[in-house]
Amino acid sequence: SVPVYGEYVGETYGKADVAIQPQVDGTIIGIHFTEGSFVAKGQLLYTLDDETLRNKVELAEARHAQASTMMVKAKADLDRVEPLATMKALSQRELDAAKAAYEAAKSEVEIAFAALKNTKIDLGDATIESPISGIIGISKLQVGDHVGKLNLGEPLNMVSAVDQIRVRFTISEDEYLEYARRSKGTGKFMVTDQLPITLLLSDGTEYEQTGSINFTNRQIDPTTGSLLVQALFPNSNQLLRPGQFVKVRIQKDLYLDAIVVPQQTINQLQSKYQVFIVDDSSKIQPRLVEVGQRVGSNWVVKEGLKPGEKVAIVGSMMLKPAMQVRSKQLSWNADS
Repeated sequence: SVPVYGEYVGETYGKADVAIQPQVDGTIIGIHFTEGSFVAKGQLLYTLDDETLRNKVELAEARHAQASTMMVKAKADLDRVEPLATMKALSQRELDAAKAAYEAAKSEVEIAFAALKNTKIDLGDATIESPISGIIGISKLQVGDHVGKLNLGEPLNMVSAVDQIRVRFTISEDEYLEYARRSKGTGKFMVTDQLPITLLLSDGTEYEQTGSINFTNRQIDPTTGSLLVQALFPNSNQLLRPGQFVKVRIQKDLYLDAIVVPQQTINQLQSKYQVFIVDDSSKIQPRLVEVGQRVGSNWVVKEGLKPGEKVAIVGSMMLKPAMQVRSKQLSWNADS
């Protein structure tokens, strides 16, 4: 049984890669983590100088108190005008003016309260906490540096959740159609038992856990004719980190009871493929074969060979049919 694989170069990402961006302007006065360490969700990362923000909160509180006082006065004026208007001692116009003044005062209180809430939110943003649990990177700025929410540069830092790892890679449009047609007409790039996904790491070793596809892009990239695919792999031992380049291996097919020979035994003559058979008389006999998929350093032969026949790896093309040869048995592993 010979599995046939498709291999694609991919890049690893955290399950979530979150940028740490300041939401207010200020100077960094404290860094409360070790770079490259694990941080928990809600853990304090940075503190900014908040004196200006505290002043803004105090000003907003004073304006809210002033607006509340004016609302109380407007309510008192209305309470005094309403009975007089009922007794016709004051005009309807004066009553309407008192009601309008009270409603305006209430609106001013609401505006002042909203402004106070915003300033308190800004004050809270002077302390920056981790939005997720994960591994934090190297800080881009240090204590004493000024940051601002309108900065267009790099974020302060990145936190990556690495309990699972995303691997993104691209496949060609033709390969997408091949996979999609095999998914029982659903038109989706699906992963089944016939389509296991494994990773080959940079040192050539195979990652011990298999993954599954959890995302494909909505469209084929018209500039490259490729489709972006994302697979998700468990990473309980945290061997994988964001930014690694890996090979994604997907089993595309499986040949059962296949005849496989080393590629060196196949000679291509234009559109024909030929092997040399060593018969029982130790004579060379050329034979045309129909080849299938290349698998590693081997080649699947679909037609033209039978089990038990001897196929020669010849060192010269000057051989002639029926030439007597002295053969040497070579050890060979079809899985290599």
